[in-house]
Amino acid sequence: MNPVETTGLSKKFGDVTAVKDVSLTVHRGEVYGFLGPNGAGKTTTLRMLLGLIRPTSGGVRLLGKPPGHGYLDRVGALIEGPAFYPYLSGRKNLLVLADHAGVARTRVDAVLGTVGLTGRAGDRYGTYSLGMKQRLGLAAALLKEPELLILDEPTNGLDPAGMADMRVTIRELAANGCTVLLSSHLLAEVEQICDRVGVITRGELVAETTVAELRAGGTLRVVAHPFDQARTVLTTLLGEAHVAVDDRVFDLEVEPGRAAEINSELVGAGLAVSEVRWREPDLERAFLELTGGGNGVD
Repeated sequence: MNPVETTGLSKKFGDVTAVKDVSLTVHRGEVYGFLGPNGAGKTTTLRMLLGLIRPTSGGVRLLGKPPGHGYLDRVGALIEGPAFYPYLSGRKNLLVLADHAGVARTRVDAVLGTVGLTGRAGDRYGTYSLGMKQRLGLAAALLKEPELLILDEPTNGLDPAGMADMRVTIRELAANGCTVLLSSHLLAEVEQICDRVGVITRGELVAETTVAELRAGGTLRVVAHPFDQARTVLTTLLGEAHVAVDDRVFDLEVEPGRAAEINSELVGAGLAVSEVRWREPDLERAFLELTGGGNGVD
């Protein structure tokens, strides 16, 4: 049983299609990144998963059950930013939630520690920064020790240190058996934290793959002189289709392991080689090619 499965999930608001035929699968124990530009339909999809809005068409199953069939006690969520009583402290807000959910009050201090808010737990929520509010929202989502955690832009408002802490926390949760589905428009965040990604644009899922596969297609960058002689050696060795030139620099479509062989061929031909470097593929370019840089309704 996969913790999250959707089939042909669609949502219209009047004449506007926010989500169209999204079929995605999140495997148990993984961190799945729901990646797309702002307005692509990420939040709308997550709200349908949680039963907060009804799909126009298509199906949803969380933890093997459709919406409204008793799975919410096993799911934690942070969608569109947390909402708490501004005049209560962070701890008291969590105590209210724990009592309402039937969760032991001992969980409150545990989750405050998990998100790094123990030192500010007694301060009023209204005095919290945006990043602290995000942390408290995550703490609330963790109160029930969920099997599945659904997070909408969890690093929103966090400084670089806070973002790094959040990544560590999420990876630790996954290592302890929690499945995490998070939405983000930040490529670096997804690259560092996620096992697999679903890429959405204009409401349509255009790719579902691993980060490694999304980044596939690096090149070997070579600088050698004289240029014309180097190009002759490289095209003879690799074929013209595998040799690209950018401002007298060669980008070779080869496996990384061929670097030593190519360097040896160039040096053996009497060429001066000043650079042989594996160039990682541009994740941002791959993302833009998939999404077209377009937005929709989030």
